[in-house]
Amino acid sequence: MYAVIKTGGKQYRVTEGETLKVEKLEVDEGASVEFDTVLMIADGDQIQVGAPYIEGARVTATVKSQGRGPKIRIIKFRRRKHYFKTQGHRQSYTELKIAGISGISGVAAFPATALAQEG
Repeated sequence: MYAVIKTGGKQYRVTEGETLKVEKLEVDEGASVEFDTVLMIADGDQIQVGAPYIEGARVTATVKSQGRGPKIRIIKFRRRKHYFKTQGHRQSYTELKIAGISGISGVAAFPATALAQEG
């Protein structure tokens, strides 16, 4: 079973027990986070697709750590113009461990074979 969630302007495909790094969330370490912006849930051949989100679906996660990524170097250079500028950037992130995926099965659920025939 997996789900596609949206957080920090990006979409992530998550499964239970998986750890992933997302854009920084203002949450303490060890706290629980719940995502209700679930775009899709798949369980075997049963797929639920939201329009745009699946109503009532939730993905819960636990915050493992807060951190900063590797340093990115930005260099601007103009030859023969005596111009050289450097800048650095480190992106902050939150590391999550997915605890559970819950969704509503029923009307919106249909087999994956039906999706393949439509497309």
